[in-house]
Amino acid sequence: MKLVLVIVQDDDAIDLVDAITEEGFRVTKLATTGGFLKAGNTTLMIGVEKEKVQSVIDVVKYVCQKRKQIIATPTPITGNGDMYMSYPIEIEVGGATVFVIDVDQFVKI
Repeated sequence: MKLVLVIVQDDDAIDLVDAITEEGFRVTKLATTGGFLKAGNTTLMIGVEKEKVQSVIDVVKYVCQKRKQIIATPTPITGNGDMYMSYPIEIEVGGATVFVIDVDQFVKI
């Protein structure tokens, strides 16, 4: 048995949960926050047999595509009253971070 942890942007989470459940997998969704953008993320926990891990990863790759996004640069925190002009920068968002963990023992209740 394997535990697949998938961390995705909130924008991709609903579509990914739908796609994973349509493939017949069970998924637990956790709301998380973090990263460069300080935006909401979603962590999914999926328990699968070893042979089905690649199927889960394929669904994640299909749904969670990387894309470009324009953001304003954050204002620096300084003690002086200088004026700061933010400017837009293009960053890459989306995709997913996937961890596959061996589960030696589990109890299904």
